[in-house]
Amino acid sequence: MTAPPGMSSERDRLRHAVAQQPQDFIAWVMLSDAELDHGDADAGLRAAQRALTLRPGHPEALARLGRSHWLSGRHVQAAQALTEAAAQAPQHPGIALWLGHALEDAGEAEAAAQAYEHAYRLVPGEPMFAAHLLNWRRKLCDWRDLDALSAQVRRAVRDGTGVVEPFAFLSEEADAQEQLACARQRAQALAAVIRPLPPASPAQADAPLRLGFLSNGFGAHPTGLLTVAFFEALQAHAPVAAHLFALTPDDGSPIRQRLASATQLHDLSGQPHARVAQAIRGQRIDVLYDLRGWGGGGTPEVLAMRPAPVQVNWLAYPGTSGAPWIDYVLADRFTLPDTLAPSYSEAVAWLPGAFQPSDTRRAVDTPPSRAECGLPDTGMVYACFNNSYKLNPCSMTRMFDVLLQVNGSVLWLLSGPGRADERLRAAAQAHGVDPARLVFMRKLPHAEYMARYRHVDLFLDTQPYNAHTTASDALWAGAAVLTCPGTTFAARVAGSLNHHLGLDDMNMADDDAFVAAAIRLGRDADARMALRARLQAAIASAPLFDMPRFAEGFIDVARRMADRHRKGLPPASLG
Repeated sequence: MTAPPGMSSERDRLRHAVAQQPQDFIAWVMLSDAELDHGDADAGLRAAQRALTLRPGHPEALARLGRSHWLSGRHVQAAQALTEAAAQAPQHPGIALWLGHALEDAGEAEAAAQAYEHAYRLVPGEPMFAAHLLNWRRKLCDWRDLDALSAQVRRAVRDGTGVVEPFAFLSEEADAQEQLACARQRAQALAAVIRPLPPASPAQADAPLRLGFLSNGFGAHPTGLLTVAFFEALQAHAPVAAHLFALTPDDGSPIRQRLASATQLHDLSGQPHARVAQAIRGQRIDVLYDLRGWGGGGTPEVLAMRPAPVQVNWLAYPGTSGAPWIDYVLADRFTLPDTLAPSYSEAVAWLPGAFQPSDTRRAVDTPPSRAECGLPDTGMVYACFNNSYKLNPCSMTRMFDVLLQVNGSVLWLLSGPGRADERLRAAAQAHGVDPARLVFMRKLPHAEYMARYRHVDLFLDTQPYNAHTTASDALWAGAAVLTCPGTTFAARVAGSLNHHLGLDDMNMADDDAFVAAAIRLGRDADARMALRARLQAAIASAPLFDMPRFAEGFIDVARRMADRHRKGLPPASLG
């Protein structure tokens, strides 16, 4: 029997096997795996439950039950099932790894770290396990063995001896060619098990342009926050049609409501990969933008099925996809200069301005008092609200060096998972900085978080993974961003935003210049006031926050991509 597009013959074989031999425990376990790999959580759950009726409490069946719960977002139930499985099979590294994922999403940060470490200790030579432990230790600001783990992962990518997740690899001190190798290896592994849909019928040369956007972030999420005003501006460009394919359900947020009002939003949450791909194909999309890439919660499997004739990597994954099913990467000349283009598997489509849109309806209200925010009544407030995995030893050393030279200053950070804050305080003390000078802000609703920027005197960026959405938030709220652009896309986003605001003098050449500029501004209130005035003027006049203008440039590039395909031409650099 021939498998339908997007399905594997192996899954069909297993379905046939359990139909013929319903008492075959191993076949039910393997079928559960196959269903989960195709994004069908319900079918995976049913197969796992059948396996458990045959062998109650068996760890392999419990593990698949846990994976099914995890894929459906039932993280507590997933952690319970996988904890039971791990207790019965303590030497099973795969179960330990899945338990780490479930505990991570269930909010059990330190227990997740223990599970990842246990998996790694069982198979210390396996790069994938090393990469998961490395990634989670970065999130917890647990810097033990960081260099050794990073070296192991980078060596495996270089030698092609292990597949690691490209998104986590962006946090390593790797160059663009290494990132390309990592992404290609991940894409090749996926391409080996995914069958593409048949080619779609070509669109007429004069047909209206139909744009699709696939993401798990269409709501109160960085992707939704960045894109919503752009989609609203896009409405003025009829007959261009914008279709959003949402992988997560309506979160009830105002952002989701605005997105639904500005576009044709299709809720595909919980659907298997093949159904998502068929839904996209059914809308006759000309250009499909992947707004997640290799980031968590995305569905590269859907893109691998080729639901649209032109597919584009944009916005959420700041690197190359390495995937043969992605034709273009959308960028700007600062984030992706010509010198980086050879390290991309995609043709580069350069927008006329910045690659990143922004919500120009974000309100910046009056915050609580400094005391209510945990800040001293006076003194310089440096801030870095980046996620904890970006706060590596090098970036924090720069910030500690600044604090030591600016009396009365504090560093305001976003509170991390588990004991991350405690570990950062210990690192500060080891560097000679009073731990009390680190102030932590818990995660807040977006409007409340934006208001806090009123107390920020200067935002200090990280390397090699910059502030992205967070840099946009800071600048819009009037807090200047000091950054040190690196040699990869992920390390150049904050620099791009400064560049497109005309604030290139906030892009430092190296660490020494970064520290010196931060100290100078920390000691000179007049210089800070002048910088804030320049930023406010740039917000009002520079094109970075002009969404109608952004939409015009975006559509022009999209038309050119679609026109090349309609003429039978291959992807080529544009812009």
